[in-house]
Amino acid sequence: MAGSPGAAALDAVKGEFRRYRALADGALEQLRDDELAAPDPGGNSAAVLVWHLSGNLRSRFTNFLTSDGEKPWRNREEEFAARPVSRAELEEKWAAGWQCLDQALDALAEDDLAGTVTIRSVEHTAVEALLRSVSHVAYHTGQLVALTRRLRGGDWRYLSIPPGGSGEYNQNLTREKG
Repeated sequence: MAGSPGAAALDAVKGEFRRYRALADGALEQLRDDELAAPDPGGNSAAVLVWHLSGNLRSRFTNFLTSDGEKPWRNREEEFAARPVSRAELEEKWAAGWQCLDQALDALAEDDLAGTVTIRSVEHTAVEALLRSVSHVAYHTGQLVALTRRLRGGDWRYLSIPPGGSGEYNQNLTREKG
């Protein structure tokens, strides 16, 4: 049934993934090509974050309900290797992770949410695994946004409410849910 709590929860998870992807996309768009692999002092470059998130999404959401979320073909350590990348390579890698997620979410039915999935041989309900993944994407999206803001400095374009913009934003709250 369309208005059921399970359907609403699945819609909310999909909405949160879309929201974080939009923030990450907005940050990536602001980077110059020569900044894609620029390391954050003590942290990761945008390229590393894209490789890691893409690898994580592909691993977790390939056969989401039927196989362990940590696939034997994933090389997590390699995701964190410094690498020069072109924008085209970065966009291809990024799209592959999100495509895998989108396909898995589109295939989920409300009844699937009560099912059990494993991640590194640990059982989770499907809802727990989805929330874990949303949190992971949010964490790294925050890193990407912060990195981009530092790299762009005065050229940074705010992705949410800019300082001093709350009044204007509050006049059009329909943007809140997209």
